[in-house]
Amino acid sequence: MDKGYVQIYTGDGKGKTTAALGVGLRATGRGFKVLMIQFLKGAFSGEHESVKRLEGFTILPIGGIDKFTWQLDEQETKELKDNIQANFTKIIGELDKVSVDILILDEVMAAISCGFIEVEQICEIIDNKPEGMEIILTGRNTPKELADRADLITEMKPIKHYMNNGVMARNGIER
Repeated sequence: MDKGYVQIYTGDGKGKTTAALGVGLRATGRGFKVLMIQFLKGAFSGEHESVKRLEGFTILPIGGIDKFTWQLDEQETKELKDNIQANFTKIIGELDKVSVDILILDEVMAAISCGFIEVEQICEIIDNKPEGMEIILTGRNTPKELADRADLITEMKPIKHYMNNGVMARNGIER
C-alpha cells in the first residue's frame, strides 16, 4: 500500500468491530497482512474462529474479561490495567519486526476511557506509523486527539435494534 490512512469507527450504534473486520477481510483477500488487537474482549467471538482460516489475518485479544469493567473491584482493575499495559507494550514494541499492512485497534476507545491505556500511546503509534500502514480504531467516545489525527471517521448511530427488546447477543451474529 502506497499510503495508509487512519480510520475511526465510533458511535453508540452496533457494527464498529464488524466494519473493521470487513476491511481486514477485504485486505486479506488482496494479500495484505492484518493485525487486530482486541481490547477487553475474550477469545469467544466468532471472528476468532473465522480468522484462523485466513492466512495473513491475526487477532490478539488482550485484557479479555468475563464481566463488565464497572463490576471489577479495585484489585481486579489494577491487575487488568497491568495486564493490558504489559501486553500492549510488548505487541507494539514488536510491530517493527513484523510486516503489518493494516493495524486494527478494536475497542481501543473503551481501553482509553477506562484508563487502561493512555490516549498519548495511541497518538504516538499514529504519529510514527510507516507511510503505507493503515490504522483502524474502534469504540465509543473518540478522544479529540485521535479524531484530529483521523482521515476518516464513521459514526455508527443506533436507529432501531432488537437488543432494545431484550434479545441478547446471538452466536454467529453479534458474537
